[in-house]
This record gives sequence, structure tokens and C-alpha cells, in this order.
Amino acid sequence: MNVYEVARMIDISAVRTHHNIDDIKEVVEIAKKYKFINVHALPCWVKDLAELLKDEPDIYVGAPAGFPGGAHRTEVKRLEAKYLVEDGAQEIDIVMNIGKLKNKEYDYVLDELKEIINSMPKEILKKVIIEINCLTDEEVKKACELVIESGADFVKTGTGWVPAKLDLERIRMIRKLTKGKIKVKVAGGIRTREEFDAMVEMGIERFGINTKSALEIVRSFEE
Repeated sequence: MNVYEVARMIDISAVRTHHNIDDIKEVVEIAKKYKFINVHALPCWVKDLAELLKDEPDIYVGAPAGFPGGAHRTEVKRLEAKYLVEDGAQEIDIVMNIGKLKNKEYDYVLDELKEIINSMPKEILKKVIIEINCLTDEEVKKACELVIESGADFVKTGTGWVPAKLDLERIRMIRKLTKGKIKVKVAGGIRTREEFDAMVEMGIERFGINTKSALEIVRSFEE
């Protein structure tokens, strides 16, 4: 793989509580230089992000709905997704209601996901975050099943807000569960070229990596 091919698999972001417009501009400039596929910002900044990327058709505007906890009321998450699209988001990462999943309220979780996903235009890429660091293996399996049934484009492993080490065995399990049914985005805890290579070999299609680590990984392909 070359630098460009690697960057086209990685989303970078400025989605922490303290990030302001200067942080977003810095991430956008990095994305432009290396052609990272996507830049994410928190909802109130999406209109600004879309403006910064208006002349970069190959770099997509990303944003989260129901971030970071996923426990907003369904109508709030649906309305948030609607406004994100209006503000220019092209890819939306929806946080599953993990508490309801763990409570085995599967109909609630699935109905909510379908309601949010079906309310958005088809061309918007939809990813669902299942926060695997909060789940048992059985819960991960059930979460993947629900995301597949919801009609989303990707299942995403985490927000990056729940601290834990990257567990490649669990990623391998998710890839096995989802292969041929839905794409996978891995996010949270990715720090090294070796981890990235291992997941590419598994067939992972997209990554969410903090900007510092993303740059280190991409630049390692220049050598």
C-alpha cells in the first residue's frame, strides 16, 4: 500500500470537548495534505467544517449523532441527524443505545436505529458505534446482528471515549461475524503501524485514528 491508499482508509477528527475552530482547521489542513478520507467534528461545528472542505470533494464531512453516550431520546438523535445532513455532513456515526442493548431491549435498539437511518437520504453513509469496550462477547455479537439488520453501511467498534487497549482478537471476531454482511470501522486505541497492518490483513475497511497516530502510520508508508 502507498500513502494515499492508507489515508483513504482513515477518518481523522476533532471531537473532544475542548476542540475549537482552530483545532478543526488544523485537522482539515492535515486531511488536505494527505487526502484522509474523512474529517469528523462535533455537531455545532459541522457547518464550519463543510465550508472548510467545500473545495475538497474527495474528503468527506463527518459527524456523530447521539455522541458520545448514545442514550439520548430517539427523537433527539433523529433530529440531530437531520440537522447534521442539512449542515453538510456526508457521513454520520450514530451511537447505539448501549444501556438498552445491555438491558436486552433489542426491539428498542433496532427500531431506533432504523428510524434514524431511514430518516436520512440514501447517499449519506451511516455507521453505527457499538462501543465494544462496554460489552461482553455475546453482547458484541448481538450488537453486530442489530446493526446489520438496521440497514447501516458500517458497524463501528467505539467512540474512542471509553479507555481500553486495542484487542485484535475481538476485532477478528467482529470481522468473522460481519464478513460479507456489513463493513467494519475500527476506532479507539489504534496507535501503531503493526496494529494497522494486522487489521488491514483481516479485511477491515475503515479506521478512526487520532490525528497524531494517523500521521505516524501514514508517514511510515513513505519509507
